[in-house]
Amino acid sequence: MATPIPPSSCSSQLTLLKFHLNGLHFPSKNHRLAKLLCNSFQPTKNDTSSHPDQEPSPTLFSILRAIPDWADDLKERGMKQKRYLYDHENWVQHRSSFRHVRHFLSSLSSRVILSLVPPVIVFTSVAAIVAGYNTTVSMRWLPEFLPVLSASSLPYQLTAPALALLLVFRTEASYSRFEEGKKAWTKMIAGIADFAMLVISSVKSPADVALKYAILRYIIAFPVALKCHIVYDSDIAKDLENILEVDDLAVVLSSKHHPNCILEFISQSLQLLDMEDTKRHLLVSKLSCFHEGIGVCEQLLGIPVPLSYTQLTSRFLVLWHFTLPIILWDDCHWIVVPATFISAASLFCIEEVGVLIEEPFSMLALDELCYMVRRNIEEAVINETSIQAQVKIKTKRSHGPPNGWPASLEHTQTS
Repeated sequence: MATPIPPSSCSSQLTLLKFHLNGLHFPSKNHRLAKLLCNSFQPTKNDTSSHPDQEPSPTLFSILRAIPDWADDLKERGMKQKRYLYDHENWVQHRSSFRHVRHFLSSLSSRVILSLVPPVIVFTSVAAIVAGYNTTVSMRWLPEFLPVLSASSLPYQLTAPALALLLVFRTEASYSRFEEGKKAWTKMIAGIADFAMLVISSVKSPADVALKYAILRYIIAFPVALKCHIVYDSDIAKDLENILEVDDLAVVLSSKHHPNCILEFISQSLQLLDMEDTKRHLLVSKLSCFHEGIGVCEQLLGIPVPLSYTQLTSRFLVLWHFTLPIILWDDCHWIVVPATFISAASLFCIEEVGVLIEEPFSMLALDELCYMVRRNIEEAVINETSIQAQVKIKTKRSHGPPNGWPASLEHTQTS
């Protein structure tokens, strides 16, 4: 009589197998075979699940993954570093004649160079293995039927321009994305400043003072929200806690799209202002710059350089450097090891720079731009009263030259 298989207690590696086995009935022999298959994957007494305090022993795979994981972690931590806007002192140092020495001495702290450690080690090791093999074959320490690994360099001479063009176009495509992201933020920052100045100068009613300052806070919060929207692992609650009120911040955090939520706050607040419809329509029309900035940033974040192009460049580089020691053996012999090291470090470095700048927002000083927006708006609010007082004083002056020039300029004109 067929006996149903009892519920399996196999590990997660047999989830699919359990799904098929639990609903079937087998004869007793096949039932025991199925149980044996499941039990073979269950943790043993020496497994870490039985001894949670015991650390798992390192496997070959974990050892091989240690260096790439270290390089990736170093790269990602470098992507999160804060960027700064250049001032005059930075530009003087940037174009200094001592820059080459400074850049060379800082090579071991460069995340671009350190991220190349895994591929460079692999290809240099392959070159050393090929050189050692060819040396032992040439010295007849191995059977005579084993060939020396060497080939003509003509295929490399023919394909070198293609590899160069691939790297150039790949880097150029990434830089164009970086340039587009920079232009989008530059245009958006200018639009935010223009919009803030219009709000400050257009809202005159004393009853709208509180609402005006609320709109200015929303304007300051918008670039911060957009920055957190496009930069990975950003803490928007921490960045906005000193800008928005608690109730407004709660609404923004509960929304799925934080920049659009803040734009909705701005739009709804504009409708409550006591002003002419023409001025209100002018202010609302300025919000198109904000929406355009969101669209460009989301497009750059969501659409990378065509993956086929990136994959082709990577495969070309890997194949090139795996076969490079064989091509150079007849001319270089053991020099193929340093030659492969230099070639891999140089070409993979160019490809790595293209990959890093492909996502431009981690390379831009967005925190500094957001702080600059806040500083400029707060300064405009502080200076608003004093500037208005100075302008009113000038309009009340009843004496002056007939043509309206100040006395000092009038004297200059006549002389």
